[in-house]
Amino acid sequence: MTQNTSTKVHVGILGATGFTGRELMGLLMRHSEVEVDWLGSESQAGCPYDGVYPQFLNQIPRGVNILVPESEVRDTIPDLVFSCLPHGASARLIAPFLKNGKTRVIDLSADFRIRDKIAYEKAYGSHGLPEWADKGEYGLCELNRQAIKNTRLLANPGCYPTSVLLPLIPLLRGGIIAASGIIVDAKSGVSGAGKKATDTTHYLNCNESVAAYKVGDQHRHLAEMEEQLALASGEKVSLLFTPHLMPMERGILSTIYCDLSSGKGEDEAEACLAKAYSQEPFVHLRSDFPRTGDVSNTNHCHIKAYQPKGSRKLILVSVIDNMVKGASGQALQNMNLMFGLNPVTGLL
Repeated sequence: MTQNTSTKVHVGILGATGFTGRELMGLLMRHSEVEVDWLGSESQAGCPYDGVYPQFLNQIPRGVNILVPESEVRDTIPDLVFSCLPHGASARLIAPFLKNGKTRVIDLSADFRIRDKIAYEKAYGSHGLPEWADKGEYGLCELNRQAIKNTRLLANPGCYPTSVLLPLIPLLRGGIIAASGIIVDAKSGVSGAGKKATDTTHYLNCNESVAAYKVGDQHRHLAEMEEQLALASGEKVSLLFTPHLMPMERGILSTIYCDLSSGKGEDEAEACLAKAYSQEPFVHLRSDFPRTGDVSNTNHCHIKAYQPKGSRKLILVSVIDNMVKGASGQALQNMNLMFGLNPVTGLL
């Protein structure tokens, strides 16, 4: 493990061998202001990282390339720890870094995304670090910038919520749409299910097939979305949310149906979104309907708003790369904000 002697941001990655860890490492390798001190993995401790992922062959310093178990890094004090671990495991293993009073943490799991204790426990069970459960800031970069800059614990948003909240929050804040009757139909690539294959995500079962799952009111991300939308609108928000597994590697396309407020229409919706994101480098409004391929391997979100003729409905189509803007890219964008760096460094 390297000694923290430079002016760069020194980071460690817990769960470095998962898909989000791999994606994050690829981004960090091209970030001019970051130095990776260690890569953590319980399952593959002692293995060279470039042996697990040959794409990094001969690119990682020798002292960093060997994966270390989390038990060996808990007493280190990097500037920042990224946790790419599953929920539950993440809360437990980031505890030493939060308690040292110096290290900042970006958690890519769901452990700190939901502040409401009852809603969290309903979705995920008992919290692994209850004393910190309501202390993290929600890391939706474009809409929570000031709080992100000052926090020690950052909850990186989920992939589906990112694709849904970016178009909806400005419209709710601006009174353009109603807080009730919102329906989300979302499609995701298989990488969103994580590295470990299941019967559902095995290639032979998902190739040439589309499947709805966790239909309507069953998906864990629903509590995260409803909490953030309620904060934006100032009233309770209930969604119907149905995700679909698509036979593709990466990407999310969310089609969102909402009721327009009285006197509001497509023009007002577009103006509201344009005002919210005109200075943002990663959120773009489209005159046509976006595709997942338009944002693949990028940190961008593309949004189109449309009002069918004679209808009081507004249809929003939002696309992101679930592995980048929906996970590791947004985590890096959050890091840039937390350390006062150029927000696009490592991402453009």
